[in-house]
Amino acid sequence: MPIQQDQIQALSSLEFKARQVVEGFLAGLHKSPFHGFSVEFAEHRAYNPGESTRHLDWKLLARTDKLYVKRYEEETNLRCQLVLDASSSMYFPEKEGGIEFNKVEFAVHAAAAFIQLLRKQRDAVGLTVFGEHVRLIEEARSNAVHLRHLMGHLETLLSTQAPQRGITSNVVEALHDIARRAQRRSLVVVLSDMLDSADREAEVFDALQHLRFNKHDIILFHVVDRKRELELDLPDRPYTFVDVETGEQVKAHPGDVRQAYKSAMAERWHRLKLKCGQYRIDLVEADINAGFEPVLLEFLTKRAKLY
Repeated sequence: MPIQQDQIQALSSLEFKARQVVEGFLAGLHKSPFHGFSVEFAEHRAYNPGESTRHLDWKLLARTDKLYVKRYEEETNLRCQLVLDASSSMYFPEKEGGIEFNKVEFAVHAAAAFIQLLRKQRDAVGLTVFGEHVRLIEEARSNAVHLRHLMGHLETLLSTQAPQRGITSNVVEALHDIARRAQRRSLVVVLSDMLDSADREAEVFDALQHLRFNKHDIILFHVVDRKRELELDLPDRPYTFVDVETGEQVKAHPGDVRQAYKSAMAERWHRLKLKCGQYRIDLVEADINAGFEPVLLEFLTKRAKLY
């Protein structure tokens, strides 16, 4: 995914939107019980000659005659690897009838907002994009140029047309690749609909276990259109349902299959939740119709617990 230089230099539309989302979210936190979440006072440390005096504790200096600096939670750095699914199924639903985001667009905007939050806390961020194969690998760094590069990659992904049907999700390869490359403990954030074939489910959890074995922390955002994908909330008329990853077609009337379908999807979620609990992986539903605040709060809560 090539990036144009002007994408890096200019404040992109995506970056502008991400900043708006994050600033609105943080403003809401300050009016809630979570006030002070991202800049919580942590402890003191000794002052090093030559550094800024901005955070010197003058009251402590008066009491002890020694120089100490206030440390804040935003100074406790973290390494985060964002893992984004760009397979065919992530381009559902088709953009029509007032639909604001498909799943990949929602995941891209969420990833951009995560980058803005991590940037505020001086954390290092990397990005992996996968479809049928791993398409992009950016190691975790924290400098401004690198973060603009990540935004440029996400912008490119937004402008990419949906891949042809048959581009399946290979989250297994992406997770194993991160587990092999990431030498330091990291927070791995996966944004995926987890629509892999049933016979690969065990392989997916083997890959997640590989990350956990290497001491990485994982939060899995299950990106979904709850209304259409989980509840089959569609007008009562005949449809031809097409699997966007395999091309397989099934003709059905939603009213005839809705109850059985909802039961099957609930069972799939229950199975996924049990496995994630077994491996101590945070599983979060990311409904594309519910806005970004729920996923941002889950993300920030996870970061606060770990670091």
